[in-house]
Amino acid sequence: MTPLPQSIRQTSIYVAGHRGLVGSAVLRALDTGGCERLITRSHSDLELGDRRAVEEFFAAEKPEIVLLCAAKVGGIAANNDYPAEFIHENLAIQSNVIHAAWQSGVQRLLFLGSSCIYPRDCPQPIREEYLLTGPLEASNRPYAIAKIAGVEMCWSYNRQYGTRYLALMPTNLYGPGDNYDLESSHVLPALIRKCHEAKVSGASAVRAWGSGTPRRELLYSDDLADAVVFILGLDDAQLAAHFSVQRPPLINIGTGEDLSIAELMDVVRKVVGFDGEVIWERERADGTPRKLLDVSAMHALGWHHKRPLEEGIRLAYEDFLANWRS
Repeated sequence: MTPLPQSIRQTSIYVAGHRGLVGSAVLRALDTGGCERLITRSHSDLELGDRRAVEEFFAAEKPEIVLLCAAKVGGIAANNDYPAEFIHENLAIQSNVIHAAWQSGVQRLLFLGSSCIYPRDCPQPIREEYLLTGPLEASNRPYAIAKIAGVEMCWSYNRQYGTRYLALMPTNLYGPGDNYDLESSHVLPALIRKCHEAKVSGASAVRAWGSGTPRRELLYSDDLADAVVFILGLDDAQLAAHFSVQRPPLINIGTGEDLSIAELMDVVRKVVGFDGEVIWERERADGTPRKLLDVSAMHALGWHHKRPLEEGIRLAYEDFLANWRS
């Protein structure tokens, strides 16, 4: 794990969304790194969609750094079924937190987004400058537009008010605390649950959405948290190129490697111990054909991911066995 500078350990840091997949990983990393002034609020204690409540929270707590990990997230089915909730809730959370952070004097903020902000058919690997160069994937367009608005807010506040708000765009994430609900989960947790249940029931086959041909890049959530800690340890001079008025303050976070969903299924079957047949439901939507991020900016800064895919899936499966209750 990347060590935290002493100055950051003594800084008050608000982690918004600390119980989610991303936020919980970030909180673990900061706690392990010795942060002494971590600030969190559960959803029941602070509704981030409530502008007045968010402003009152910032006025009272006055965090010095904000890590905006809170979001409404889900897979293809959830995005298709609840597009209004995905765009409304995410826009409200981002707008309230970013504006209240500026109002209370926060100079450093990290906004966690998603690789779905990029055009559906843009060149691979996907460079940060490909943002807004083509149509989005239809199945998650409302969510993607909300996340693009978050990037634009960070850029706008930096240009107008001189803040240092940075948008991190991680690839597909997985890890401890993931969502394994088959109606709302992402592809990897869905495959883990399906293979596990097929193994336990003695089924001869497992059904999987789509054709298996789309390619996906996957990053273990603790590796993303390590990237967050790494960026917090950088000073303004090291990040200066990413705060230019000419381009959004945007950095991709990923592995730079991908595989087909069919290949991913093979890894999951191996980890889970299911050796039955795979039936691909080709009438189901595939989503974006490929989403491989160009991570050369993070590599140039000195960060690389650490967890090999099979090892990460094994850890995720252990967490599933220990904690998932359907």
